[in-house]
Amino acid sequence: MRQWVRAGKPFPMLTCYDATTARHLWAGGVKTMLVGDTAAEMILGHDSTLPVKLPFLVELTAAVRRGAPDAFIMADMPFGSYQCGDDEAMKNAMRFLTEGAADVVKLEVDASFGPLVERMSHAGIPVVAHVGSRPQTVRARGGYGSVGRSRREADEIVATAEDMVRRGAVMLLVEAVPAEVSQRIVDIAISPKTTEPVPVVGCGAGPACHGHVVVLHDLVGLTPWHPPFVTPVANLGESLEKAAGEWAKLVESGEYLKKDHPYRMK
Repeated sequence: MRQWVRAGKPFPMLTCYDATTARHLWAGGVKTMLVGDTAAEMILGHDSTLPVKLPFLVELTAAVRRGAPDAFIMADMPFGSYQCGDDEAMKNAMRFLTEGAADVVKLEVDASFGPLVERMSHAGIPVVAHVGSRPQTVRARGGYGSVGRSRREADEIVATAEDMVRRGAVMLLVEAVPAEVSQRIVDIAISPKTTEPVPVVGCGAGPACHGHVVVLHDLVGLTPWHPPFVTPVANLGESLEKAAGEWAKLVESGEYLKKDHPYRMK
């Protein structure tokens, strides 16, 4: 990924939650995948990312790894897995690397998480610092929305990103901010002050980011609503409904396997 950044080659990333989908994403040219806590919404049907549990996401991460063995896998640390003490956070992050076979772990951070990011980095845990809009704070904020539109908010986000890089974060994920904010963060991430370039992944964060990630279900038309920064490229929801309808008609007609059952008595 650092080589892509040096070469100025933007890279695509999608969320992924299972081995079968991972195999198809890899075959389609998506080499970086995020096992996101959005599984709470897309897989489990919750109204936010908060309820998903650590063991479930670890298992999904391992599944995605089996489906795409050579992909770059980013694991999302769920709500409650890193806010209840640094020792607990360290253990949980290590589970994603050992049991889930992830390449990096992602934490939603503000300035207060600096010491934890630094401790993880020193321990050899590669950390992605998620700044900007942070979905895990949805209850505290009273809803989802973009951030960084005021000068004060923008400066705070940029300062947090810079601090995370200084403390050892190997990547940044920037969500739902104006393009001017992500441009400032990219300038920091590839400045001469950094030993290695720090890839910046945007999620609705403007064109300057080195890579871009969206929720797969939004992109392929499997959700009734999608963020304004996602333009669906397929309508798999409609296709799935049609396939279900065809199956239902076939079975209800009584014709299924009536003439072509594959097994015969010897």
